[in-house]
Amino acid sequence: MRAWTPLSLLLLLAACGGQDDAARNLDSLDAELADGNAQGNVRDPTLMSSLRDQIMVDPNLTGQSNRDAVRPARQPYAAPLPADKPVRRAGGEAATSELARTAPAAAKNCPACAAKREAMTLSGLAERRGGGACARNVSYSARWAAQLPADLPLYPDARVIEAAGNAHGSCALRVVSFASATSVQGLIDWYYTKATAAGYSAEHQADGDAHVLAGARGDAAYALFVTKRDDGGAEADLVVNNGR
Repeated sequence: MRAWTPLSLLLLLAACGGQDDAARNLDSLDAELADGNAQGNVRDPTLMSSLRDQIMVDPNLTGQSNRDAVRPARQPYAAPLPADKPVRRAGGEAATSELARTAPAAAKNCPACAAKREAMTLSGLAERRGGGACARNVSYSARWAAQLPADLPLYPDARVIEAAGNAHGSCALRVVSFASATSVQGLIDWYYTKATAAGYSAEHQADGDAHVLAGARGDAAYALFVTKRDDGGAEADLVVNNGR
């Protein structure tokens, strides 16, 4: 057993006392940080002010927080059809049904409607409308939608689905399939106004929800096939042969 001398006992007691003093000093510092005004004994007023003051926030910047973060959408993404509203052309004229003449009521006998149902392609539809060899040799490209004759152009809000045409030799055939937010009657009236103003005849036929407006001017002819969409708009196929 080790024998303790008086000197070693004094050193041991001094060491224990030093640890107690250090612990008490640390507790005192924590207390001052937690309560800077405790007994008015603040060691660093600047530090205590920084820790206790209210954080300043710019409300104009908080709304931009994480603006580049990827978040799930609030609802499924969709591409709704645009509202049916006037479309202004370069000359300031509104392409609306208010400016169009009302087409005559549709005749119930519609042989052209059957041709539309039987046609599987734009080429087949044009051939059934008298396109002959020109219809059998069409090429498909959206650019044909921009090459319709000026007197029977594409409807202003039309969204082209498919287009075909043939400009070889004496062929001047254009076939365009498109969708519009305009109603079936709105499209019929607009093209009826255009066609009759350009000197074409115009006959309106219908079979259920399928409508056809067709006519001729000398060697040139056109046919517009229109059906209703579920959203209230319309889909159409426009065939123009030898139009100028």
